[in-house]
Amino acid sequence: MLKKIFSPIKVGTNSLQHRVVLCPLTRFRSDPASVPSALQAEYYKQRATDGGLLITEATLISPSAGGYPRAPGIFNKEQIEGWKKVTSAVHEKKGVIFTQLWHVGRVGSKFLNPNQKQVVSASEIPVSGKNPQGNDYEVPRALQVDEIKEIVNDYTQSAKNAIEAGFDGVELHGANGYLIDQFINSSSNKRTDMYGGSIENRARFALEIVDSVAKAVGVERTAIRFSPGNSYQDMGDDTVIETWSYITSQLQKRHPDLAYLHFMEADAFLKDKLVDTLEPYRALWKGPFITANGYSTAPDQAIELAEKTGDLVAFGRAFISNPDLVERLRQGHELAQFDNSTFYTNDAAGYTDYPFYNETKN
Repeated sequence: MLKKIFSPIKVGTNSLQHRVVLCPLTRFRSDPASVPSALQAEYYKQRATDGGLLITEATLISPSAGGYPRAPGIFNKEQIEGWKKVTSAVHEKKGVIFTQLWHVGRVGSKFLNPNQKQVVSASEIPVSGKNPQGNDYEVPRALQVDEIKEIVNDYTQSAKNAIEAGFDGVELHGANGYLIDQFINSSSNKRTDMYGGSIENRARFALEIVDSVAKAVGVERTAIRFSPGNSYQDMGDDTVIETWSYITSQLQKRHPDLAYLHFMEADAFLKDKLVDTLEPYRALWKGPFITANGYSTAPDQAIELAEKTGDLVAFGRAFISNPDLVERLRQGHELAQFDNSTFYTNDAAGYTDYPFYNETKN
C-alpha cells in the first residue's frame, strides 16, 4: 500500500507527486553582492524531483532587510537573473520551487545596512546575549507606521521579483525570531498603536503582508511559515496557542486557497524527543500543511506523521547530506550523515559534493 508521504497532493496550482519537502536552509553560497551562484543552481537541481517541492534559503527582500554576508537577495536585476538559473535547473527535473522572503529585523547589524542604518523591529527591545560575531545585539529602532507600510511594499515587490525569476511561489518567513515574528510575539512587541498589544494587533503586520503579496502574485503562489512557541533569538509569547490559532483562523477565513501553511515545532532541534504541538493549527487550516520538527534524525516518525495527518513533511539537515533523500526514504536506504562544520561555509564542500546512494554502491 502506498505510504501517504509518497502520495500526490495539490499545492497551489502545482501537482506534487510526494510530500517530502526541502525546508529553507541558510547556506551562504551566494556571491558577496547577494547574487545566487552557479553552485546554488547545482545544489537545488541535485535535490529536485519530479513533482517535489523545494523551498529556498531565506532571501532578503531589500538592501536594508539585514541578513548576513553571502545570503541571497531578490531585490535587484542581478539577483533575479541569478535566481533564474536556479529555477530553470529545478524545472528541468520537473520540480517545484518556492523562495522564502526574509527581513531579519533586530537580529541584523547596522554594518550590513546601507549607510549603517540602525536595525529595526516592532519595539526598541534588543535580543539578549551575544550575536554570532560575539558582540552584544544592537538595540533596534521601533518602526513607524508609515515605515511598516513601506516594508509591506518591499515584501510585495520581492514577491513579484520572485515570479519574474521563475519561482512557482513565495513563502513569507514569519518564524524563528525575524521581523514578522518579532511583531507577533509579545516578548518583542510592546507597541501601543494598531500593531501592538492585543493578539489581533500583533498579527496585523503578518496578515497585511499576506494580503498584499496574495493580491500581487496570486493567493495560490503565496505561503507563510510560523514557529509558535519558539524561543530562538529571544522569542516568547504569553498566549502561544491563542495567538497562532487566531492567525491561522484569519488566514483560513481570508485566504483559504493559500498554497500552504508551514509550521515549525517549537525548538525542535533542542529536544531529545520529537513531540507534536501543532495539532491546534492543523485543525483550523483546511489546505496543505507542512510540518517541520527535526525529522532528519527521525525519518520513520516523519512517515508516520504524514500517514496520520496527511501533512507534507519538511526535511533540512538530511536533505543537505542526501541529495536523493526522497528516493532513499522511498526505498528504505540508509541516510548519509551531515557535516555541521560545512553548513555555513562558502564553497562546494559539504554543499554539492554529497554523493547519491547509487554512487556510493558503485
